[in-house]
Amino acid sequence: MTDNVTIKKLRRSRGDRMLAGVCGGWARLLGVDAAILRIGLVATTIFGLGTPVLLYAACWLLMPEEDA
Repeated sequence: MTDNVTIKKLRRSRGDRMLAGVCGGWARLLGVDAAILRIGLVATTIFGLGTPVLLYAACWLLMPEEDA
């Protein structure tokens, strides 16, 4: 018996990107709209004194880009 299991991988998006595709990649993995994540990132950056910007930069460096 074979099971059709789909494994989602965290990758930076090539198609849904505004800067580096980090929010687009996370949105695809979580199954939500990337705009919601972008708005949340901006809001937490304002209230979090810039810490989310460091997390975004780390994801940009560590997350591989999706295949073409």
